[in-house]
Amino acid sequence: MALKASPFPNGFVAGIHAVGWALILPCFWFLDRLIAVCKSTTLEQTQRLEQECYLNPLKVFFGFIIFFILFFLAAPFALLGFILWAPVQTCRRPFRYHREPPSSLEREIHRGFELVGKASFGFATANLCLLPDGLARFNNLGHTQRRAAAIGQHIVHGVCRNDIRIFVDSPSSCGTLSPSNSILPASNSSSYGATERQAQSPVNHSNSDEVQVSIPQSNSQVVRVPSDDTKEPLDNSPSHLSNSNQNSNQRGHRSAPRALLSQGLGQKGDVPWEVSTLFPANVDILCLEEVFDKRAAQKLTQALRPVFGHILYDVGVYACQPPCRCSSFKFLNSGLFLASRFPVLEAQYHCFPNSRGEDALAAKGLLSAKVLIGQSSKQKRVVGYFNCTHLHAPEGEGEIRCEQLNMVTKWIADFQAANTFPDEDVAFDVLCGDLNFDNCSPDDHLEQNHCLFEQYRDPCRAGPGKEKPWVIGTLLEQPTLYEDDINTPEKLQRTLEMEELRKQYISRPVPAKDLPLVYPESDQPWIGRRIDYILYRESSVSKHCRTEIEALTFITQLAGLTDHIPVGLRLSVIMDSDCAD
Repeated sequence: MALKASPFPNGFVAGIHAVGWALILPCFWFLDRLIAVCKSTTLEQTQRLEQECYLNPLKVFFGFIIFFILFFLAAPFALLGFILWAPVQTCRRPFRYHREPPSSLEREIHRGFELVGKASFGFATANLCLLPDGLARFNNLGHTQRRAAAIGQHIVHGVCRNDIRIFVDSPSSCGTLSPSNSILPASNSSSYGATERQAQSPVNHSNSDEVQVSIPQSNSQVVRVPSDDTKEPLDNSPSHLSNSNQNSNQRGHRSAPRALLSQGLGQKGDVPWEVSTLFPANVDILCLEEVFDKRAAQKLTQALRPVFGHILYDVGVYACQPPCRCSSFKFLNSGLFLASRFPVLEAQYHCFPNSRGEDALAAKGLLSAKVLIGQSSKQKRVVGYFNCTHLHAPEGEGEIRCEQLNMVTKWIADFQAANTFPDEDVAFDVLCGDLNFDNCSPDDHLEQNHCLFEQYRDPCRAGPGKEKPWVIGTLLEQPTLYEDDINTPEKLQRTLEMEELRKQYISRPVPAKDLPLVYPESDQPWIGRRIDYILYRESSVSKHCRTEIEALTFITQLAGLTDHIPVGLRLSVIMDSDCAD
């Protein structure tokens, strides 16, 4: 059944919701500004010191008075709006769906399986902390609407750049690597991996309120690096490029591609990885967390829709819900945001019923989606499953997260059992999101040993409580977000590459209760808290599909815009047509 754009069953209910929210919004905005005017980020504090601005106490005093008065005056209208708004939430579908009409069918299908029996798929996840501005400042992040627009543009410029592959001419070469920096202009590609074809530029929308994104056409590029140059950054000169686009001045000069080589990279059983200043090219499905603010979600949708034609946003429930569905009153949605190049066939959301404390104010849960990829060589429909979640946040409450992981595994199994059909081939089954526990903290030992990791593979995990030596933590220390070492993508990339330096900016593991922290163990690297995951499962895909990891990416493009490091994963799926049914 095709998904509908509106979350409400009919126009009358949608109208009541719109009127109620219109009455609530002014009061909500005044309260948000009242908090924001009293809470500064460290960046704003530093700027005031540098500018020798001593008027801030007056700004805070008068701002507080003005917004408090406006909040008080708007409160009666908000109460009336709440009376209209709250009851209709019980019949609201738990997400909004935006579909961008494709310029051609080719932009919505992947013909790799049909033509050559193989394809690669790119996934990315990022926690954006797009709370209402006043609340985001407690995480040392302000200006939510500006950040949302900037993040959307950064993601588009990253995923639509030219797909450059680096070949290292050396006996110890790790093979083909993707670049961490683009020296070519941003571009778009509708090629999702195996099949190379020229992209068509999406339609630009003329609405001045929308985020405008111009996406040029894409070309595949090859950079061949001599073995004696692998230790130095590549030159920007044309002599290092083969079949390259010479219009690099459209974006200015940037440092050339480079890739990080981990211990044992290229050996059997290891994972190709890199730290990149850009989102990986040609990401197919994007999962974002903490997109709580509705206006920020709309800005992201406007920015991403030329690239990702199918978007699920405003995911979750509000107000009071039937018993056993959600705990307490929900002031915020789940914060989940899913953007896909492929059509979404089915989608389902579940709310965690066991949240506590401040986490219970948000409708955190699991969003599962089934997407249509294309056809196999046997003319069977090829689909994929993608799941995203955001678990309970407070430290020391691993039992709650384990219960939520139990729910996640059950809900995914139920969703796939209800939506898998004999005439379909399943190409991938991916689970990603902010799980709010890591694989090195003694305090997280319960989650580290959960059976979820027996079903899904974590490319960064060596075992319970032990990371692979090249892994990098993804949770940044909030007070240091604007320090000079990490305030740009390039600086953050360099910092993450240096173990001694990144200790200052990546969050430390959490010790067990009443026990001192001994970290890292002798002869082990310092990694820090990695709480953002992309997991994949092979047991649930079609028996004649073979999955391999092409690359895992730690992304620094959103430096200064969020307190997490986004993660990308590219999987190669090969379908053996001889074994196909």
